[in-house]
Amino acid sequence: MSLINIVASILLPPLGVFMNMGISQALVINILLTLLGWLPGVIHALWIASKKAEEANV
Repeated sequence: MSLINIVASILLPPLGVFMNMGISQALVINILLTLLGWLPGVIHALWIASKKAEEANV
């Protein structure tokens, strides 16, 4: 995970997901989670970023 992805995932969770996945179902889910509360959106965004980084290392 790059520093830019981590900062984007914490400050604006949908931006972090968009940077990793583009326009996808994960982005819609993250937007809904962020509207329900900032923390669920951050957790989801960081999970997506770590999952993407793990796929890149394999």
